[in-house]
Amino acid sequence: MKIYSYRFLNILTVASLLWLSLPVAAQQATEQSDPAPREQVYYTIVDIPIPDGIELEVGGLAVIPDGSLGVATRRGEIWLIENPYMTGTRTPRFDRFATGLHEPLGLAYHDGSLYASQRSELTKLTDKNGDRQADAYETVVSWPLSGNYHEYSYGPLFTPEGDMLVNLNLGWIGHGASLAKWRGWMMKVSPEGNMVPLASGMRSPAGMGYNAAGDVFYAENQGDWVGSGRITHVETGDFVGNPEGLVWSHLEGSPVKLKPEDIPDTGDPMSKVAAEIPGFKTPAVWLPHGLMGISTSDILLDQTGGNFGPFTDQLFVGDQGHSKIVRVYLEKVNGVYQGVAFPFREGFSSGILRMVWGNDASMFVGMTSRGWSSTGKEPFGLQRLVWTGRVPFEIKTVKAQPDGFELEFTLPVDADAAGSTDSYQLSSFNYKYHHNYGSPVIELEELALKAALVSEDRLKVRLVVDGLKEGYIHEINASGIKSGEKMDLLHDVGYYTLNQIPSGEKVNLSEIRKAAANPHAAHQNTAVAASNTADPTGAASNTSKRITEMPDTWTNGPDQSIVMGTLPGLKYDVELIEVKAGSKVKVTFNNNDDMLHNLVFAMPGTAIEVGEAALEMGLEGSQKNYIPESDKVLFHTNILSPETSETIYFEAPAKPGEYAYVCTFPGHAYVMQGVMRVIK
Repeated sequence: MKIYSYRFLNILTVASLLWLSLPVAAQQATEQSDPAPREQVYYTIVDIPIPDGIELEVGGLAVIPDGSLGVATRRGEIWLIENPYMTGTRTPRFDRFATGLHEPLGLAYHDGSLYASQRSELTKLTDKNGDRQADAYETVVSWPLSGNYHEYSYGPLFTPEGDMLVNLNLGWIGHGASLAKWRGWMMKVSPEGNMVPLASGMRSPAGMGYNAAGDVFYAENQGDWVGSGRITHVETGDFVGNPEGLVWSHLEGSPVKLKPEDIPDTGDPMSKVAAEIPGFKTPAVWLPHGLMGISTSDILLDQTGGNFGPFTDQLFVGDQGHSKIVRVYLEKVNGVYQGVAFPFREGFSSGILRMVWGNDASMFVGMTSRGWSSTGKEPFGLQRLVWTGRVPFEIKTVKAQPDGFELEFTLPVDADAAGSTDSYQLSSFNYKYHHNYGSPVIELEELALKAALVSEDRLKVRLVVDGLKEGYIHEINASGIKSGEKMDLLHDVGYYTLNQIPSGEKVNLSEIRKAAANPHAAHQNTAVAASNTADPTGAASNTSKRITEMPDTWTNGPDQSIVMGTLPGLKYDVELIEVKAGSKVKVTFNNNDDMLHNLVFAMPGTAIEVGEAALEMGLEGSQKNYIPESDKVLFHTNILSPETSETIYFEAPAKPGEYAYVCTFPGHAYVMQGVMRVIK
């Protein structure tokens, strides 16, 4: 058997281990020196060292009953890792269980075998002689491929009956397309290999998981017909949004009867369109793009019984592009799922694709960035997320009320802060439902908060809100809240998707005149008209930093014309351009990628600063093409959809130097950069 040498544990791992070894008093003293609680105080990231020579680009994770961790990789291998918890002095042992697979993007253990979804089939792999290597590779079922690179296959997720669920990604030809049978569908596979369609409308359904009630949810990525990432409850016969897969709905056995032409392309909010179409299932929870991540991946139910903190029965949702995990609380109102999303843990080493519970209630997190890129700089990684035992001060749940929301906290709140309407800001917004890639935020509206009522035990606050809208996302900002011990919230902003307003008794405001007398209660709602929002097709008007028509004064045309495009992996196809100081420059930017991008020229050394300023724009970012108000920004295009282009004109800076150009779409700025060298 090959002996692998290990890389050194990285600095994050060493720091995490040292942190866990500190006495609680020392941890508290360290935390108090920082004005805001830090995530690592509560949830520590620990690296699992990967031997040299193993490219562990994780596509799937599964825990084996003997405690080993199964890892499928995008390079077609499956590894068994013994002692992934690094107990005692033993380092993890890696055994290659299987090889020769075609980009498996899912792994599950069931009844003595591992099951993996390859590009074109669901495969059962069994070790029959106990040597930690698969002796049998059995095709459970196969499905056709067109050969398009974007035809990823995900799963399986086992049902209680022993069947398996798989999701089939659309291809990409400048837009999502179902180029082979059942692409864009969730399928059910029996142990005997009978495959039947369950639901359609998927675009890039990278993750599936159960909630505490045993219902199935899937995760979707922003793209065409998908304004932002989201998770959706899926039942047999559902259509969940992207009409490309409906080209197969006429086939025998399809429980979905809609046809592509039944889906209007109006740009109205998805909830409005779905209300007129039977069988159209809207998301349970939207994950606002750039704020809750940019590429939704896996779904993991907290079934640890409190051994991972105070979030039992909630969902953790991974994000590949932002290398982070968000937390989702679900509730069912009038038979419809809805709920709230909060940030949970950032700082993972690569793009999160898979998560699974270890036997000790820690979370294994498998990562890859190949071809997609991520804020985590490593090309791949495997880490463990460990609860330190300390309870963070968080908004634990948000529940819809007939006239607002009820917030529940993990620790008692300071009654004065929690009872002041000044401690909160609320707004509602939506996304366009259209064939274009993504959407700006539309119909952004500030909501008036009439009262904040604190419960006797100080664990709940009832917010009385004007202007709730069904089918809209509601931002709840509680930045003014303190705990009884004067701690700030670890995460003070959440996003509640309000599909249904519950019936029931409303708060009698006449009994709380004192709270309602707060001057903020008299504020009127302020609507931001959708017609004023920027569109990712680049239709916004010119500014001095974005000139899309050649100036009349350029009688001899530009001194220099430059054409730039994109490459996979968040790259410009030109990383260095040279222009003369003060010269007239024409730049044509072609976005030939399958993601949204822009081109922003900035002052020397400010690419990351400008990118982070764009990220901090919050809900206004998409409306303003993620161009921050900054003197560091010199010239820019708008956000461009895939397969579109824009030309801008500018005069090069008079001062020679190496100026930056960068994509400021959320998360891209860390890697998508270049240099404009200005010479005399």
